[in-house]
Amino acid sequence: MLLLLAVLLAVFGAYWWRTRPPLVELATTRLGPAVEAVYATGTVEPVTWARVGPAVRGRLAQLFVAEGQRVQPGQPLARLDDAIARAELAELEVRAGFLAGEAARARALRRGDTVSVAQQDRAESDARAAEAALHAAQRRLEDLTIKAPLAGVVLRRDGEVGEIVDTNAALFWIGEPSPLRITADVDEEDIPRVRTGQRALIKADAFAGQTLEGTVEQITPKGDPVQKTYRVRIALPPTTPLLIGMTTETNIVLREEARAVLAPASAVREGAVFTIEQGRARRQPVRLGVQGPAMVELREGIGAGVMVIANPPAGLADGAAVRVRTPAATDAAAAPAPATGR
Repeated sequence: MLLLLAVLLAVFGAYWWRTRPPLVELATTRLGPAVEAVYATGTVEPVTWARVGPAVRGRLAQLFVAEGQRVQPGQPLARLDDAIARAELAELEVRAGFLAGEAARARALRRGDTVSVAQQDRAESDARAAEAALHAAQRRLEDLTIKAPLAGVVLRRDGEVGEIVDTNAALFWIGEPSPLRITADVDEEDIPRVRTGQRALIKADAFAGQTLEGTVEQITPKGDPVQKTYRVRIALPPTTPLLIGMTTETNIVLREEARAVLAPASAVREGAVFTIEQGRARRQPVRLGVQGPAMVELREGIGAGVMVIANPPAGLADGAAVRVRTPAATDAAAAPAPATGR
């Protein structure tokens, strides 16, 4: 008899445990700022700058400028080994001079009918070919000297004397240290919402904890079909602490609400939140705005100061009985305002 009673109590206890109302925690919706933004990564660069490399492959023989030095357009930056090119030029100068003299003699002899028209034409043709070869050699020699394409400061110099460099090598970065901008890549899904003049919130590892600002200045009309991104240039103020070459994370602000209704993101289930009414959960449909990882904006359905279930159990139905852990175990005010890139 006692054994049967113990079994019945155990069965009843298990049934009660399984069927008792779930325990929930509450959070209070509140008013706060919400920012809807497009996320992008980018690099800080000067507005005016150029990457400079050799026109031909060769060995670096001389470096004429140092980092931080100001240069003018056409100023030599470096020279490749030109010994062979100078020897070829000297040979072609001699040949061009000789053939030019032959052409002059042929013209003089032609006036006295000593040579034929064909002989004169051949001599003048050889002289022109030698002159063209001489000009080509002069250009090749000039290409061995790397020159500044614009006025500016040597922002960076790569390569050392004796190193062989190719045409795809960037040996110098020439530009003005200010003004600066960020060149960022924006996903093609987001680019239709980006406009010039929009505010940008910028973060960089070098300035942890700081949020810097910029302004969208330019959007490249053609995107990259491989990366599926568009290039966006963000102007930086003169006082920015960012340095050339730094990588950044940028949120381009699309919409700001100073007094948005905020709730924990975990409180939203399938487009609704649950409130408590006389010990029972009441499903309340809402329309979401900005959605962040911790908080979301409720644009319709619920106002500020309303207690909602912070993390509704899976399968919770409208009207189901619930038990509240504390009157206000979680407060939405403890979480940051939402900001999202989508």
